[in-house]
Amino acid sequence: MRTHFCGLIDESLIGQTVTLCGWADVARDLGGLCFIDLRDHEGIVQVVAEPSDAEGNAAVVATAAKVGYEDCLRVTGSVRRRESVNPKIPTGQVEVVATAIEVLNKAEPLPFHHHENPGEDIRLKYRYLDLRSPEMQRRMRTRTKLVAALRRWLDARGFQDIETPILTKATPEGARDFLVPARMHSGEFYALPQSPQLFKQILMVAGFDRYYQIARCFRDEALRADRQLEFTQLDMEFAWVDEKTVQDTVEGMVRDVFREVAGVELDAFPRMTWAEAMRRYGSDKPDLRIALELVDVDALVKDSQFKVFTDAAGVDGMRVCALRIPGGAALSRKQIDEYAAHAAKYGAKGLAYAKLGEDGAVNSPVAKFFDEAAFAALLAHVGADKGDIVFFGAGAFNTVSDFMGAVRLKAGRDFKLVEDSWKPLWVTDFPMFEWDDEAQRFVALHHPFTAPAVDDVDELRANARTATSRGYDMVLNGNEIGGGSIRIHRPAMQSAVFELLGIGAEEQQAKFGFLLDALKYGAPPHGGIAFGIDRIAALMAGTESIRDVIAFPKTTTAQCLMTGAPSPIEDAQLAEVHVAVRAKDGA
Repeated sequence: MRTHFCGLIDESLIGQTVTLCGWADVARDLGGLCFIDLRDHEGIVQVVAEPSDAEGNAAVVATAAKVGYEDCLRVTGSVRRRESVNPKIPTGQVEVVATAIEVLNKAEPLPFHHHENPGEDIRLKYRYLDLRSPEMQRRMRTRTKLVAALRRWLDARGFQDIETPILTKATPEGARDFLVPARMHSGEFYALPQSPQLFKQILMVAGFDRYYQIARCFRDEALRADRQLEFTQLDMEFAWVDEKTVQDTVEGMVRDVFREVAGVELDAFPRMTWAEAMRRYGSDKPDLRIALELVDVDALVKDSQFKVFTDAAGVDGMRVCALRIPGGAALSRKQIDEYAAHAAKYGAKGLAYAKLGEDGAVNSPVAKFFDEAAFAALLAHVGADKGDIVFFGAGAFNTVSDFMGAVRLKAGRDFKLVEDSWKPLWVTDFPMFEWDDEAQRFVALHHPFTAPAVDDVDELRANARTATSRGYDMVLNGNEIGGGSIRIHRPAMQSAVFELLGIGAEEQQAKFGFLLDALKYGAPPHGGIAFGIDRIAALMAGTESIRDVIAFPKTTTAQCLMTGAPSPIEDAQLAEVHVAVRAKDGA
């Protein structure tokens, strides 16, 4: 139906006849002289329908005059140089003088215009229209280029692309599973995979050595800007490796792919332990583009009269820290309260502060709990200067780190302290376990197949609360784009980790017996990593939401507005899979 793409018409085609297909992005009738900006997935070119003595030209102009927004057209015409160049588009040097215009499909009045700024709900309801926009076309093409570049890189280095099952077994760790009733096995269910983790480990036992997969994964968890119920990851696994081998390999891959797809040269990848990242930045995915750092001040506040500080200072598992914000003394009391409210979202019960005026005067509700010299020493230790504000946090180490890290990010944005750059790093040596007070048991910080740093089962049991793992995350500009670990490859250690997680011997066999059996038969040391395709594509495309690089995403309420999913199922179909729907409590 066409000879060329709209966005690829250039000066080399001047004088030639072309046939184009696309949508009318803009149509203007200037009293017999008509202009149409014709758009396809490659871009836009200007089409002109102008009066002439050519046979049939009047009909062309008449058709052009009736063209409306998003009408689907086929245009034939000759390419000529434009009198008025448009430097904003690649085709801006030329235009197509129409000799035939065919309306392939007339568009009804649209619910929104691409040149407007419609809300996300209406964009997702009419996603097929939203995806037509040049910006969404650019974002989705970035994603396509990313996946293609990753495949080329891995294929060239001997990685095997192996598909793993979508219908699999439910496991008791991680997020909630999506369950699928098994029609041929009454009362039994498959689960959609949260990741191919166990299958890729078994592939290492099977001798495939280097595996990868562009894998669809499913987790029934709360949605946010960087999380969806279903998502895509680059899944990788290596046999006969240690952490450095995995990290060096995938670091090279990420460098090459960012250079090819985004034209970005990434800085060096520093390595930072989890403990250091939390201490300095209050996050296990620190954004190094912001130079602000948390400073521990336990030793300088332990002798104060402020109980919030003294109850936490020097106590195991607690911390008191400070964050200096240059120029922050300009914050009003209302703005300081907004920072406190922001910190409260992350567990803060309050946010103490000290403002230093340009005259050096200190304004702080906690200064009265210190003698003047001690408070001056505290501010000096933090590096506070005239015109600065210092925020303080005290309490449980992880809670304080979380809310002070959130304050750091907000301050970085508010005070325009985010460097325009790309800052990658590795975060390593994660804790092996976290203690769940509500459940009164350990939970795995990464997943239960991550190897501990110690190789002795008895030593792990004796020091479970302080044990570190061989896990590692790749972080870029405050986003975790990849996470992995060296895996447990000995069945005795895997059983011990399960036991520490409260998974008894019987449940181990029921849920993970196939893995434990596989580890008995000469499983090699192995490790791997998974990268979030959606997150990387969003970074490359310059958008904060992964919904902008997913063709048909769900809303934050876990709905597809376009199709109406999820939706009720008829009783007959439910009966086929031996499922009955129970009414909600109180219904």
